[in-house]
Amino acid sequence: MPKKKLLSACLALLACTAMAAEPKAKLPTVAELIKASSAADWRAPAPVSTLVMQLASGVVVIELARDFAPQHVANILQLTRAGYFDGLAIIRVQDNYVTQWGDPEEDDAKARPKPKDLPKAAPEFDRPLKGLKFTALPETDGWAPMEGFVDGWPVAANPKTGRAWLAHCYGMVGVARDAEPASGDGSGLYTVIGQAPRALDLNIAKAGRVLQGMELLSALPRGTGELGFYEKAEQRVPILRVRVLADIPETERPHLQVMRTDTALFQRVLDARRHRDGWYVQSPDRVELCSALPTVRPAP
Repeated sequence: MPKKKLLSACLALLACTAMAAEPKAKLPTVAELIKASSAADWRAPAPVSTLVMQLASGVVVIELARDFAPQHVANILQLTRAGYFDGLAIIRVQDNYVTQWGDPEEDDAKARPKPKDLPKAAPEFDRPLKGLKFTALPETDGWAPMEGFVDGWPVAANPKTGRAWLAHCYGMVGVARDAEPASGDGSGLYTVIGQAPRALDLNIAKAGRVLQGMELLSALPRGTGELGFYEKAEQRVPILRVRVLADIPETERPHLQVMRTDTALFQRVLDARRHRDGWYVQSPDRVELCSALPTVRPAP
């Protein structure tokens, strides 16, 4: 080999060796990014679209998704303000699936009356994609052609059909229904407590997300009846009261913040979740929609 070519090859090899020897730049952790965040990186749930459910064990805070299920949300708010949920119960806890609450006597003569003017809700399983400020993930998981976030909500979409829908992720709240697609009126609700059951997407209206108190719903004893229903009245967990956050005096409200998903900070958080080091021997180098939900914290 000519001396010049040999020298060039040696220099290239040395450069590659030096690059390989350089330590990989350490990404900040999610905790470090949250600590360095600014007020503009967070949003407060709208009080008029947030529920506070009081259990004997503590408080559950649920943000409602007006932009995805407006009629169901309107029904839930109407039922709440009418006191419908007060004194009802958690009636079902199915392992690795859902916790459900509502009227245990719904199907017989003892059923609690609902407001006479409560509208029938159409199946709000999806909505137009157009008009949504969509923060798309580069990853897909097979459940939809496109996935990402809209104002903090985990959203799947199909650009070909022009439709978008909320995903069944952990902590998401759905509206229970019977076999008829339009049978869910908002009086029976559930939250996902296990592996994301994405097969339910496009089959049930999702109405919100639990922001606080998931441990009070996910750690309950599992029901022994079919589909995890409690077989005895004494097994049910009473709901003491449910109120709209806007109806609670300011000094008594839980004050929470949700990380915005349309910011540079959130993109850095996603990268921190993709590229792991430290304890991790093998970094996943990807995220899934339901493993990337935005952080919720008490307002500072």
